Amino acid sequence: MGLLLVLAIPVPVSAQASPATSSTIKQGYWWYAPPPKAEEPREPDPEALVRPVIPPMAELASWTPPKIRKLIEQQRDYAATVLTVDAVSDFWRLQDFARRKARAFAGVTQIAMLQHPELNSKSANPMVGDARSELTAYKDDVRRRYLRAHAGEFALVMFSRSTCGYCRVQWPIVQRFQDEMGWQVTLMDIDRRPELGQRFGVEVTPTTMIIRRNSQQRMVIAAGIEAYPNLTQMAYQAVKLLTGDIRPEQFMTGAGEEDGFFDALANGPVSASDPRSRASDMLGGDLVDLPAGPK
Repeated sequence: MGLLLVLAIPVPVSAQASPATSSTIKQGYWWYAPPPKAEEPREPDPEALVRPVIPPMAELASWTPPKIRKLIEQQRDYAATVLTVDAVSDFWRLQDFARRKARAFAGVTQIAMLQHPELNSKSANPMVGDARSELTAYKDDVRRRYLRAHAGEFALVMFSRSTCGYCRVQWPIVQRFQDEMGWQVTLMDIDRRPELGQRFGVEVTPTTMIIRRNSQQRMVIAAGIEAYPNLTQMAYQAVKLLTGDIRPEQFMTGAGEEDGFFDALANGPVSASDPRSRASDMLGGDLVDLPAGPK
């Protein structure tokens, strides 16, 4: 009788598990809900527009030039994007700061040049007209005396073609060099003698070359038309290099500028290599037989 009473007790509908619920949701010791997936951190967009932080000018004055330049570039890009008066004004304030800093550096530089004249190019390169004319005349005289002293040791060869109009312009300049320096000059037409162009590696005409007699050394001093002052300057430098009077590092040292402001090796050697061996390696070649006189 008691068992029948228990079975007769109604069960609430809400307590009954529906088949769908019992099959889809399982909780307990052996069943658990998986943790929610964590969102992956997003990398900052390098192209994102960020307003630069401009420090006080007193702090900015202690920054290095590369750091200041980077801030100016950032502010420029920001101002060009947003196009507001404030942003553009901030950019030009930074530019004004950089301009004043540069002028301050220039002012201190001027004082340093006065206190250390050996660092000032004006000591070797005067800007006054009369002084420059005097310097030019002095350099011309140094070059002329040096090249005349080596006239018997070197010769000048100009390679040309019969169809080369520029060669007809360059040849009188080369002949003037012969008249003033006393050198032998030779005209070689590589149309008539193509083996010469191959032998000397000449493709462009006119090409003017210095050749050392009874030696393997030669050097191109002009490719194309070259004015007479430049031709004599290059000839002077080439002869000094080939004779070992200067090193390759001094090739831009002009006449009379040795041991001065424009001499790369004046205040200590830049390179410790042997100048003669280096010049020989750079300027060597086959032995050259020159005609007895100009052609």
